[in-house]
Amino acid sequence: MIQAVLADDEVLARQKLRQLLRDVADIEIVGECASASETVELVCHTKPALLFLDIRMPGMDGFDVVGAIATENVPMPAIVFTTAYDQYALRAFEIHAVDYLLKPFTPERLNSAIQRVRERLAGGDSASRDNGRSRENAAYTTRIVFKSRGRILFLPVSEIRWIGAEENYVRLSTERETHLLRETMAHLEERLDPHQFLRVHRSFIVNLQFVKEVRTEHDGESSVIMLDGQRIAMSRSYKSRILESLHR
Repeated sequence: MIQAVLADDEVLARQKLRQLLRDVADIEIVGECASASETVELVCHTKPALLFLDIRMPGMDGFDVVGAIATENVPMPAIVFTTAYDQYALRAFEIHAVDYLLKPFTPERLNSAIQRVRERLAGGDSASRDNGRSRENAAYTTRIVFKSRGRILFLPVSEIRWIGAEENYVRLSTERETHLLRETMAHLEERLDPHQFLRVHRSFIVNLQFVKEVRTEHDGESSVIMLDGQRIAMSRSYKSRILESLHR
C-alpha cells in the first residue's frame, strides 16, 4: 500500500483528487493539508511515500515545501505536482519530481502518474538491496526537460548521442535531431551517469553506448568515432579517461 498526502489550498481540488484516488486500490490517503506549513508538518508526522503537491500555496510555494522537507530528518516522498500552471514544469523535473499534472487532469493521466510512482518506489527498494552502483545510478538524471519552439520536451538521456558546447548553450544530439539548451557543460555533466556519459573534450560529452572507437589521427590528435561515423574531437587530457572506460 502506498501512503499518500494531498496538499492543495483549494478544497474542491483536494476533493476531486480524493475521489479519483478511491478507484486506485494501492493508494491510501493518510492526510490532507491546505498550506505549506501544514504540508511540511504532516509529511514529517506521517512519513508518506507519495505527496501530491500544489505549486501555489499560502506561505510557501511547492518548491519551498520540498526544500523544507529536505531539511527534516524524514524520507523524501515521491512528489507529483498538481497545478494549473505549466511554466514550472522545467523546475519540477530538475528536482526529480515523479510527474507534473496540469489541472484539470483525467483519471487516465492520474493513473499514468501513479504508475510512475510505483516504478520509482520499486526502483528505490531494489536500489537499497543492491550494490553501490545501483544506489549511485538513482541520483542521476534519466530525462532532460526543456522548452523548444513552444513545446515542452521530455528527452530520455539514453537517446542523446553526444553533447556539444556552443557559447552559453549546449547542443544535445540524438539520432534524428538536435536541441539547443541554455545550460553549462559542467552542470550537465554532474547530472549524467559517468558510467554512460564521458567528457572527452572541454566542449564535448559522448554517450559511450554510441562510441565505435577512439582513433589517433595523422597529426597526432585523437578523435572519438561514433557508430554513425561522426568524429568528435578528443583532447589529450581526456584520452586516458575514455580508454579506461572502454576497457572496463
